[in-house]
Amino acid sequence: MTTYTPSEATSNFINRNHQLFINGESVASVSGKTIDVYNPATAEKITQIQAAGQEDINKAVAVARKTFEDSDWSRALPSDRERLLWRLADLIEANSDELSEIESIDNGKGVGIAKGVDIRLAIDFLRYMAGFATKIEGSTVDVSVPFMPGSQFHGYTRREAVGVVGAIVAWNFPLLLSCWKLGPALATGCTVVLKPAEDTPLTALRLAELVMEAGYPPGVLNVVTGYGHEAGAALSSHPDVDKLTFTGSTPVGKMIGKAAMDSMTRVTLELGGKSPTIVLEDADLNMAAQGAANAIFFNQGQVCCAGSRLYVHKKHFENVVADISDIANSITLGHGLDPNSQMGPLVSAKQLDRVNGYIEKGRQDGATITAGGNGVNGPGYFVKPTVMVDLAQNSALVQEEIFGPVLVARPFEDIEEVIKAANDSPYGLGASIWSNNLSQVHRMIPRIKSGSVWVNCHTALDSALPFGGYKQSGLGREMGSAVIEHYTELKSVLIHI
Repeated sequence: MTTYTPSEATSNFINRNHQLFINGESVASVSGKTIDVYNPATAEKITQIQAAGQEDINKAVAVARKTFEDSDWSRALPSDRERLLWRLADLIEANSDELSEIESIDNGKGVGIAKGVDIRLAIDFLRYMAGFATKIEGSTVDVSVPFMPGSQFHGYTRREAVGVVGAIVAWNFPLLLSCWKLGPALATGCTVVLKPAEDTPLTALRLAELVMEAGYPPGVLNVVTGYGHEAGAALSSHPDVDKLTFTGSTPVGKMIGKAAMDSMTRVTLELGGKSPTIVLEDADLNMAAQGAANAIFFNQGQVCCAGSRLYVHKKHFENVVADISDIANSITLGHGLDPNSQMGPLVSAKQLDRVNGYIEKGRQDGATITAGGNGVNGPGYFVKPTVMVDLAQNSALVQEEIFGPVLVARPFEDIEEVIKAANDSPYGLGASIWSNNLSQVHRMIPRIKSGSVWVNCHTALDSALPFGGYKQSGLGREMGSAVIEHYTELKSVLIHI
Protein backbone atom coordinates (compact mmCIF):
# COMPACT_ATOMS: atom_id res chain seq x y z
CA MET A 1 0.00 0.00 0.00
CA THR A 2 1.31 3.45 -0.91
CA THR A 3 2.15 5.71 2.02
CA TYR A 4 1.35 9.41 1.71
CA THR A 5 3.41 11.65 3.94
CA PRO A 6 2.07 15.03 5.08
CA SER A 7 4.24 18.04 5.82
CA GLU A 8 6.30 18.23 8.98
CA ALA A 9 3.98 20.90 10.43
CA THR A 10 0.94 18.69 9.86
CA SER A 11 2.62 15.61 11.34
CA ASN A 12 3.79 17.55 14.38
CA PHE A 13 0.31 18.84 15.04
CA ILE A 14 -1.44 15.49 14.61
CA ASN A 15 1.09 13.77 16.89
CA ARG A 16 0.55 16.20 19.76
CA ASN A 17 -1.16 15.43 23.04
CA HIS A 18 -4.54 16.96 22.17
CA GLN A 19 -6.51 18.45 25.03
CA LEU A 20 -9.51 20.71 25.52
CA PHE A 21 -8.99 24.40 24.79
CA ILE A 22 -10.52 26.56 27.53
CA ASN A 23 -9.66 30.14 28.47
CA GLY A 24 -6.75 30.21 26.04
CA GLU A 25 -5.07 27.09 27.43
CA SER A 26 -4.91 23.38 26.68
CA VAL A 27 -6.39 21.45 29.60
CA ALA A 28 -7.19 17.83 30.26
CA SER A 29 -10.77 16.72 30.72
CA VAL A 30 -11.91 16.13 34.28
CA SER A 31 -12.51 12.43 33.66
CA GLY A 32 -9.29 11.89 31.74
CA LYS A 33 -11.20 9.79 29.21
CA THR A 34 -10.05 9.88 25.59
CA ILE A 35 -11.43 9.14 22.12
CA ASP A 36 -9.40 7.56 19.34
CA VAL A 37 -9.28 9.42 16.02
CA TYR A 38 -8.85 7.50 12.74
CA ASN A 39 -7.72 8.26 9.23
CA PRO A 40 -10.70 7.20 7.07
CA ALA A 41 -8.44 6.35 4.13
CA THR A 42 -6.49 3.72 6.08
CA ALA A 43 -8.76 2.90 9.05
CA GLU A 44 -5.70 3.46 11.24
CA LYS A 45 -5.63 5.39 14.50
CA ILE A 46 -3.77 8.68 14.08
CA THR A 47 -4.21 10.31 17.49
CA GLN A 48 -6.58 10.66 20.41
CA ILE A 49 -8.57 13.53 21.90
CA GLN A 50 -10.09 14.32 25.27
CA ALA A 51 -13.67 13.28 25.96
CA ALA A 52 -15.31 16.24 27.66
CA GLY A 53 -18.15 15.71 30.12
CA GLN A 54 -20.60 17.87 32.05
CA GLU A 55 -17.95 19.40 34.34
CA ASP A 56 -15.80 20.39 31.38
CA ILE A 57 -18.76 21.99 29.64
CA ASN A 58 -19.63 23.87 32.84
CA LYS A 59 -16.10 25.23 33.00
CA ALA A 60 -16.02 26.28 29.36
CA VAL A 61 -19.42 27.99 29.55
CA ALA A 62 -18.44 29.80 32.77
CA VAL A 63 -15.28 31.11 31.10
CA ALA A 64 -17.24 32.20 28.02
CA ARG A 65 -19.77 33.97 30.26
CA LYS A 66 -17.12 35.87 32.23
CA THR A 67 -15.31 36.83 29.03
CA PHE A 68 -18.52 38.08 27.46
CA GLU A 69 -19.55 40.18 30.45
CA ASP A 70 -16.27 41.46 31.86
CA SER A 71 -13.09 41.39 29.78
CA ASP A 72 -11.23 43.32 27.13
CA TRP A 73 -13.46 41.53 24.63
CA SER A 74 -16.61 42.87 26.28
CA ARG A 75 -15.28 46.40 25.81
CA ALA A 76 -13.93 45.95 22.26
CA LEU A 77 -15.01 48.49 19.68
CA PRO A 78 -16.73 47.35 16.48
CA SER A 79 -13.59 48.29 14.55
CA ASP A 80 -11.53 46.14 16.93
CA ARG A 81 -13.76 43.15 16.16
CA GLU A 82 -13.43 43.88 12.45
CA ARG A 83 -9.61 43.97 12.54
CA LEU A 84 -9.39 40.76 14.60
CA LEU A 85 -11.57 38.85 12.13
CA TRP A 86 -9.38 40.03 9.26
CA ARG A 87 -6.29 38.85 11.14
CA LEU A 88 -7.86 35.46 11.75
CA ALA A 89 -8.76 35.11 8.06
CA ASP A 90 -5.19 36.08 7.12
CA LEU A 91 -3.76 33.47 9.48
CA ILE A 92 -6.01 30.74 8.09
CA GLU A 93 -4.84 31.71 4.62
CA ALA A 94 -1.18 31.67 5.67
CA ASN A 95 -1.62 28.21 7.20
CA SER A 96 -3.91 26.83 4.49
CA ASP A 97 -1.50 24.09 3.38
CA GLU A 98 -1.28 22.68 6.89
CA LEU A 99 -5.00 23.06 7.57
CA SER A 100 -5.96 21.35 4.31
CA GLU A 101 -3.69 18.39 5.08
CA ILE A 102 -5.10 18.07 8.61
CA GLU A 103 -8.62 18.19 7.21
CA SER A 104 -7.82 15.59 4.57
CA ILE A 105 -6.24 13.15 7.00
CA ASP A 106 -8.95 13.64 9.62
CA ASN A 107 -11.99 13.67 7.32
CA GLY A 108 -10.83 11.71 4.26
CA LYS A 109 -11.59 14.35 1.62
CA GLY A 110 -9.03 15.25 -1.02
CA VAL A 111 -6.48 17.82 0.08
CA GLY A 112 -7.21 19.86 -3.03
CA ILE A 113 -10.91 19.99 -2.16
CA ALA A 114 -10.11 20.92 1.44
CA LYS A 115 -7.89 23.80 0.33
CA GLY A 116 -9.84 24.96 -2.70
CA VAL A 117 -13.34 24.72 -1.24
CA ASP A 118 -13.47 24.34 2.55
CA ILE A 119 -10.66 26.67 3.52
CA ARG A 120 -11.21 29.13 0.70
CA LEU A 121 -14.87 29.52 1.64
CA ALA A 122 -13.96 29.84 5.33
CA ILE A 123 -11.52 32.67 4.61
CA ASP A 124 -13.99 34.47 2.36
CA PHE A 125 -16.78 34.17 4.92
CA LEU A 126 -14.69 35.49 7.83
CA ARG A 127 -13.71 38.51 5.74
CA TYR A 128 -17.33 39.05 4.76
CA MET A 129 -18.38 38.88 8.40
CA ALA A 130 -15.58 41.25 9.44
CA GLY A 131 -17.33 43.98 7.49
CA PHE A 132 -20.52 43.51 9.49
CA ALA A 133 -18.81 44.22 12.81
CA THR A 134 -19.06 47.96 12.07
CA LYS A 135 -22.47 47.78 10.42
CA ILE A 136 -24.74 46.38 13.12
CA GLU A 137 -27.52 48.93 13.19
CA GLY A 138 -30.75 49.84 14.92
CA SER A 139 -33.27 52.47 13.86
CA THR A 140 -35.09 55.47 15.24
CA VAL A 141 -38.85 55.17 15.52
CA ASP A 142 -41.33 58.04 15.60
CA VAL A 143 -43.64 56.81 18.37
CA SER A 144 -47.05 58.01 19.60
CA VAL A 145 -47.76 56.27 22.96
CA PRO A 146 -51.50 57.01 22.63
CA PHE A 147 -52.39 56.60 26.31
CA MET A 148 -50.05 59.49 27.29
CA PRO A 149 -51.37 62.43 25.23
CA GLY A 150 -49.23 65.55 25.18
CA SER A 151 -46.04 63.70 26.12
CA GLN A 152 -43.02 63.45 23.86
CA PHE A 153 -40.73 60.46 23.43
CA HIS A 154 -37.58 59.41 21.68
CA GLY A 155 -37.76 55.80 20.48
CA TYR A 156 -35.12 53.65 18.88
CA THR A 157 -33.96 50.06 18.51
CA ARG A 158 -30.51 48.59 18.87
CA ARG A 159 -28.98 45.19 18.20
CA GLU A 160 -26.83 43.65 20.92
CA ALA A 161 -24.72 40.50 20.98
CA VAL A 162 -26.81 37.55 22.12
CA GLY A 163 -24.11 36.37 24.57
CA VAL A 164 -22.58 32.92 25.00
CA VAL A 165 -22.92 30.79 21.88
CA GLY A 166 -22.79 27.00 21.98
CA ALA A 167 -21.75 25.75 18.55
CA ILE A 168 -21.93 22.08 17.54
CA VAL A 169 -20.66 21.18 14.07
CA ALA A 170 -20.82 18.14 11.81
CA TRP A 171 -17.94 16.11 10.43
CA ASN A 172 -18.37 16.70 6.70
CA PHE A 173 -16.88 20.24 6.56
CA PRO A 174 -15.27 20.61 10.00
CA LEU A 175 -13.26 23.82 9.59
CA LEU A 176 -15.73 25.56 7.29
CA LEU A 177 -18.70 24.86 9.55
CA SER A 178 -16.73 26.08 12.57
CA CYS A 179 -16.05 29.35 10.76
CA TRP A 180 -19.70 29.64 9.74
CA LYS A 181 -20.50 29.72 13.47
CA LEU A 182 -17.49 31.72 14.57
CA GLY A 183 -17.75 34.53 12.00
CA PRO A 184 -21.08 36.09 13.07
CA ALA A 185 -20.41 35.34 16.74
CA LEU A 186 -17.13 37.26 16.70
CA ALA A 187 -18.47 40.03 14.48
CA THR A 188 -21.29 40.76 16.92
CA GLY A 189 -19.19 40.40 20.10
CA CYS A 190 -20.36 37.02 21.39
CA THR A 191 -18.18 34.36 22.98
CA VAL A 192 -18.19 30.73 21.81
CA VAL A 193 -18.00 27.20 23.16
CA LEU A 194 -17.36 25.02 20.11
CA LYS A 195 -17.96 21.26 20.12
CA PRO A 196 -16.57 19.64 16.96
CA ALA A 197 -17.65 16.18 15.83
CA GLU A 198 -15.69 13.44 17.58
CA ASP A 199 -14.77 11.95 14.21
CA THR A 200 -13.13 15.16 12.94
CA PRO A 201 -11.94 17.34 15.84
CA LEU A 202 -8.46 18.36 14.72
CA THR A 203 -8.94 21.50 12.64
CA ALA A 204 -11.13 23.01 15.37
CA LEU A 205 -8.26 22.63 17.82
CA ARG A 206 -5.84 24.18 15.35
CA LEU A 207 -8.33 26.98 14.71
CA ALA A 208 -8.39 27.77 18.44
CA GLU A 209 -4.62 28.32 18.33
CA LEU A 210 -4.98 30.67 15.36
CA VAL A 211 -7.69 32.61 17.20
CA MET A 212 -5.23 33.26 20.02
CA GLU A 213 -2.46 34.11 17.57
CA ALA A 214 -4.78 36.65 15.93
CA GLY A 215 -4.99 38.50 19.24
CA TYR A 216 -8.35 37.49 20.67
CA PRO A 217 -8.51 37.52 24.49
CA PRO A 218 -8.58 34.14 26.27
CA GLY A 219 -12.07 32.76 26.67
CA VAL A 220 -13.52 34.20 23.46
CA LEU A 221 -13.28 30.77 21.78
CA ASN A 222 -13.29 27.58 23.80
CA VAL A 223 -13.13 24.15 22.12
CA VAL A 224 -14.47 21.10 23.91
CA THR A 225 -13.97 17.78 22.18
CA GLY A 226 -16.10 14.79 23.04
CA TYR A 227 -19.02 12.59 22.14
CA GLY A 228 -22.26 14.14 21.02
CA HIS A 229 -24.37 12.27 23.56
CA GLU A 230 -22.13 13.53 26.37
CA ALA A 231 -20.41 16.83 25.59
CA GLY A 232 -22.94 17.85 22.94
CA ALA A 233 -25.91 17.02 25.14
CA ALA A 234 -24.40 18.91 28.08
CA LEU A 235 -23.82 21.99 25.93
CA SER A 236 -27.30 21.82 24.38
CA SER A 237 -29.06 21.76 27.74
CA HIS A 238 -26.80 24.21 29.58
CA PRO A 239 -28.93 26.98 31.11
CA ASP A 240 -26.20 29.63 30.77
CA VAL A 241 -25.85 29.27 26.99
CA ASP A 242 -27.72 32.10 25.26
CA LYS A 243 -27.73 30.63 21.77
CA LEU A 244 -27.16 27.21 20.23
CA THR A 245 -26.15 26.74 16.63
CA PHE A 246 -25.99 23.22 15.24
CA THR A 247 -25.15 21.68 11.89
CA GLY A 248 -25.86 17.97 11.53
CA SER A 249 -28.61 15.42 11.09
CA THR A 250 -32.29 16.18 11.51
CA PRO A 251 -32.87 13.60 14.30
CA VAL A 252 -30.03 15.07 16.39
CA GLY A 253 -31.19 18.59 15.57
CA LYS A 254 -34.62 17.80 16.97
CA MET A 255 -33.07 16.58 20.23
CA ILE A 256 -30.93 19.69 20.50
CA GLY A 257 -33.92 21.94 19.83
CA LYS A 258 -35.97 20.23 22.53
CA ALA A 259 -33.13 20.47 25.06
CA ALA A 260 -32.61 24.15 24.29
CA MET A 261 -36.28 25.01 24.76
CA ASP A 262 -36.15 24.11 28.46
CA SER A 263 -33.96 27.21 28.96
CA MET A 264 -35.51 29.19 26.08
CA THR A 265 -32.11 29.19 24.43
CA ARG A 266 -32.11 30.72 20.95
CA VAL A 267 -31.51 28.05 18.31
CA THR A 268 -30.26 27.86 14.74
CA LEU A 269 -30.40 24.41 13.14
CA GLU A 270 -28.90 23.57 9.75
CA LEU A 271 -29.99 19.99 9.20
CA GLY A 272 -30.41 17.25 6.63
CA GLY A 273 -31.58 17.29 3.06
CA LYS A 274 -32.69 15.19 0.12
CA SER A 275 -32.19 17.75 -2.59
CA PRO A 276 -33.68 17.22 -6.07
CA THR A 277 -31.77 17.83 -9.28
CA ILE A 278 -34.27 18.55 -12.06
CA VAL A 279 -33.25 18.26 -15.73
CA LEU A 280 -35.87 19.81 -18.01
CA GLU A 281 -36.47 18.85 -21.63
CA ASP A 282 -34.56 21.84 -23.05
CA ALA A 283 -31.48 21.57 -20.82
CA ASP A 284 -27.91 21.39 -22.04
CA LEU A 285 -27.60 17.66 -21.43
CA ASN A 286 -23.82 17.48 -21.25
CA MET A 287 -23.75 20.28 -18.68
CA ALA A 288 -26.65 18.76 -16.78
CA ALA A 289 -25.07 15.29 -16.59
CA GLN A 290 -21.76 16.64 -15.35
CA GLY A 291 -23.52 18.98 -12.94
CA ALA A 292 -25.75 16.24 -11.56
CA ALA A 293 -22.72 14.00 -11.05
CA ASN A 294 -20.88 16.75 -9.19
CA ALA A 295 -23.98 17.46 -7.12
CA ILE A 296 -23.99 13.96 -5.63
CA PHE A 297 -20.37 12.79 -5.81
CA PHE A 298 -18.66 15.92 -4.45
CA ASN A 299 -17.21 15.31 -0.98
CA GLN A 300 -18.20 11.63 -1.31
CA GLY A 301 -21.86 12.66 -1.22
CA GLN A 302 -21.42 13.75 2.39
CA VAL A 303 -23.10 17.09 1.79
CA CYS A 304 -26.37 18.16 3.41
CA CYS A 305 -27.63 19.66 0.15
CA ALA A 306 -26.20 16.96 -2.14
CA GLY A 307 -28.30 16.39 -5.27
CA SER A 308 -29.26 12.88 -4.24
CA ARG A 309 -32.57 12.74 -6.16
CA LEU A 310 -32.36 13.12 -9.93
CA TYR A 311 -35.45 13.84 -12.05
CA VAL A 312 -34.90 13.87 -15.82
CA HIS A 313 -37.48 14.45 -18.55
CA LYS A 314 -38.38 11.05 -19.97
CA LYS A 315 -37.17 12.10 -23.43
CA HIS A 316 -33.57 12.27 -22.14
CA PHE A 317 -33.70 10.01 -19.11
CA GLU A 318 -31.75 7.03 -20.42
CA ASN A 319 -29.05 9.17 -22.04
CA VAL A 320 -28.49 11.37 -18.99
CA VAL A 321 -28.40 8.40 -16.63
CA ALA A 322 -25.91 6.66 -18.93
CA ASP A 323 -23.67 9.74 -19.00
CA ILE A 324 -23.74 10.10 -15.22
CA SER A 325 -23.03 6.39 -14.82
CA ASP A 326 -20.01 6.73 -17.11
CA ILE A 327 -18.77 9.62 -14.97
CA ALA A 328 -19.30 7.57 -11.81
CA ASN A 329 -17.40 4.60 -13.22
CA SER A 330 -14.49 6.84 -14.23
CA ILE A 331 -13.96 8.35 -10.77
CA THR A 332 -10.70 7.29 -9.11
CA LEU A 333 -10.95 6.48 -5.41
CA GLY A 334 -7.98 7.02 -3.16
CA HIS A 335 -6.21 8.62 -0.22
CA GLY A 336 -6.94 12.29 0.29
CA LEU A 337 -3.26 13.16 -0.06
CA ASP A 338 -2.98 11.27 -3.36
CA PRO A 339 -2.98 13.90 -6.14
CA ASN A 340 -4.52 11.34 -8.52
CA SER A 341 -7.48 10.59 -6.27
CA GLN A 342 -10.84 12.05 -7.32
CA MET A 343 -12.88 10.72 -4.40
CA GLY A 344 -11.83 9.90 -0.88
CA PRO A 345 -13.36 7.57 1.70
CA LEU A 346 -16.42 8.07 3.83
CA VAL A 347 -15.70 9.50 7.24
CA SER A 348 -16.06 6.35 9.36
CA ALA A 349 -16.84 2.65 9.48
CA LYS A 350 -20.27 3.56 10.84
CA GLN A 351 -20.99 5.75 7.84
CA LEU A 352 -19.72 3.08 5.46
CA ASP A 353 -22.11 0.55 6.98
CA ARG A 354 -24.96 3.04 6.68
CA VAL A 355 -24.37 3.76 3.00
CA ASN A 356 -23.79 0.11 2.10
CA GLY A 357 -26.99 -0.72 3.94
CA TYR A 358 -28.96 1.65 1.72
CA ILE A 359 -27.37 0.21 -1.41
CA GLU A 360 -28.35 -3.28 -0.33
CA LYS A 361 -31.89 -2.11 0.45
CA GLY A 362 -32.08 -0.66 -3.06
CA ARG A 363 -31.21 -4.09 -4.47
CA GLN A 364 -33.87 -5.71 -2.31
CA ASP A 365 -36.43 -3.18 -3.52
CA GLY A 366 -35.73 -4.06 -7.15
CA ALA A 367 -33.44 -1.20 -8.16
CA THR A 368 -31.35 -1.40 -11.30
CA ILE A 369 -27.80 -0.33 -10.47
CA THR A 370 -26.18 1.37 -13.46
CA ALA A 371 -22.92 2.28 -11.71
CA GLY A 372 -21.11 1.24 -8.55
CA GLY A 373 -22.99 -0.74 -5.97
CA ASN A 374 -20.03 -2.97 -5.21
CA GLY A 375 -17.64 -3.12 -2.30
CA VAL A 376 -14.06 -1.87 -2.41
CA ASN A 377 -11.24 -4.15 -1.41
CA GLY A 378 -8.52 -2.83 0.86
CA PRO A 379 -8.30 -0.66 3.96
CA GLY A 380 -10.30 2.49 4.49
CA TYR A 381 -13.98 3.36 4.33
CA PHE A 382 -14.46 3.55 0.57
CA VAL A 383 -17.66 3.09 -1.40
CA LYS A 384 -17.96 3.31 -5.16
CA PRO A 385 -20.10 6.14 -6.57
CA THR A 386 -23.45 4.52 -7.25
CA VAL A 387 -26.40 5.27 -9.55
CA MET A 388 -29.77 3.57 -9.19
CA VAL A 389 -32.98 3.60 -11.23
CA ASP A 390 -36.35 1.77 -11.09
CA LEU A 391 -37.19 2.81 -7.53
CA ALA A 392 -40.59 4.18 -6.57
CA GLN A 393 -41.07 7.74 -5.30
CA ASN A 394 -41.98 6.39 -1.85
CA SER A 395 -38.86 4.21 -1.62
CA ALA A 396 -36.65 4.80 1.40
CA LEU A 397 -33.77 5.63 -0.95
CA VAL A 398 -35.81 8.43 -2.52
CA GLN A 399 -37.20 9.76 0.78
CA GLU A 400 -34.36 9.34 3.30
CA GLU A 401 -30.98 11.05 3.54
CA ILE A 402 -28.23 8.54 2.73
CA PHE A 403 -25.28 10.94 3.05
CA GLY A 404 -23.06 9.11 0.62
CA PRO A 405 -22.35 8.97 -3.13
CA VAL A 406 -25.63 7.27 -4.03
CA LEU A 407 -27.88 8.80 -6.69
CA VAL A 408 -31.46 7.69 -7.31
CA ALA A 409 -32.83 8.73 -10.73
CA ARG A 410 -36.44 8.90 -11.89
CA PRO A 411 -38.04 10.10 -15.16
CA PHE A 412 -40.89 12.62 -15.38
CA GLU A 413 -43.27 13.74 -18.13
CA ASP A 414 -44.36 17.29 -17.27
CA ILE A 415 -43.58 20.26 -15.04
CA GLU A 416 -46.45 19.68 -12.62
CA GLU A 417 -45.33 16.11 -12.04
CA VAL A 418 -41.72 17.02 -11.29
CA ILE A 419 -42.61 19.93 -8.99
CA LYS A 420 -44.85 17.60 -6.98
CA ALA A 421 -42.09 14.97 -6.82
CA ALA A 422 -39.43 17.53 -5.85
CA ASN A 423 -41.57 18.74 -2.95
CA ASP A 424 -42.52 15.21 -1.89
CA SER A 425 -39.91 15.08 0.87
CA PRO A 426 -39.69 15.92 4.57
CA TYR A 427 -36.65 18.04 3.68
CA GLY A 428 -36.28 21.35 1.90
CA LEU A 429 -32.63 22.43 1.90
CA GLY A 430 -31.64 22.79 -1.74
CA ALA A 431 -32.70 22.06 -5.32
CA SER A 432 -31.27 22.65 -8.77
CA ILE A 433 -32.99 23.17 -12.11
CA TRP A 434 -31.16 22.57 -15.37
CA SER A 435 -32.74 24.40 -18.28
CA ASN A 436 -32.22 27.09 -20.93
CA ASN A 437 -35.83 28.27 -20.62
CA LEU A 438 -35.46 30.95 -17.94
CA SER A 439 -39.12 31.92 -18.14
CA GLN A 440 -40.06 28.37 -17.18
CA VAL A 441 -37.38 28.31 -14.48
CA HIS A 442 -38.61 31.56 -12.92
CA ARG A 443 -42.12 30.16 -12.77
CA MET A 444 -40.84 27.02 -11.05
CA ILE A 445 -38.60 28.66 -8.44
CA PRO A 446 -41.38 29.96 -6.13
CA ARG A 447 -43.02 26.55 -6.17
CA ILE A 448 -39.93 24.59 -5.07
CA LYS A 449 -40.02 24.35 -1.28
CA SER A 450 -36.35 24.68 -0.40
CA GLY A 451 -34.05 27.28 1.09
CA SER A 452 -31.81 27.44 -1.97
CA VAL A 453 -32.57 26.93 -5.65
CA TRP A 454 -29.64 26.74 -8.06
CA VAL A 455 -30.07 27.10 -11.81
CA ASN A 456 -27.60 25.29 -14.09
CA CYS A 457 -25.35 24.67 -11.07
CA HIS A 458 -25.62 22.94 -7.69
CA THR A 459 -24.21 23.70 -4.22
CA ALA A 460 -22.71 26.96 -5.44
CA LEU A 461 -22.30 28.93 -2.19
CA ASP A 462 -21.43 32.56 -1.62
CA SER A 463 -20.90 34.35 1.69
CA ALA A 464 -23.44 37.03 0.77
CA LEU A 465 -26.30 34.55 0.25
CA PRO A 466 -28.10 33.05 3.27
CA PHE A 467 -28.12 29.26 3.52
CA GLY A 468 -30.65 27.12 5.33
CA GLY A 469 -33.74 25.04 4.83
CA TYR A 470 -37.49 24.68 4.78
CA LYS A 471 -39.40 21.97 6.63
CA GLN A 472 -37.20 19.47 8.50
CA SER A 473 -34.02 20.88 7.00
CA GLY A 474 -33.74 23.34 9.84
CA LEU A 475 -34.42 26.68 11.46
CA GLY A 476 -32.70 29.97 10.71
CA ARG A 477 -29.96 30.74 8.22
CA GLU A 478 -26.19 30.63 7.92
CA MET A 479 -24.22 33.24 5.96
CA GLY A 480 -25.44 36.45 4.38
CA SER A 481 -26.63 39.51 6.27
CA ALA A 482 -29.53 37.45 7.67
CA VAL A 483 -27.18 35.56 9.99
CA ILE A 484 -26.56 38.69 12.07
CA GLU A 485 -30.13 38.52 13.34
CA HIS A 486 -29.47 35.08 14.82
CA TYR A 487 -26.49 36.26 16.89
CA THR A 488 -28.09 39.42 18.25
CA GLU A 489 -31.03 40.43 20.39
CA LEU A 490 -33.22 43.35 19.31
CA LYS A 491 -33.80 45.89 22.07
CA SER A 492 -36.41 48.66 22.02
CA VAL A 493 -35.61 51.89 23.87
CA LEU A 494 -38.19 54.55 24.74
CA ILE A 495 -37.18 57.82 26.45
CA HIS A 496 -39.71 60.26 27.88
CA ILE A 497 -38.36 63.70 27.02
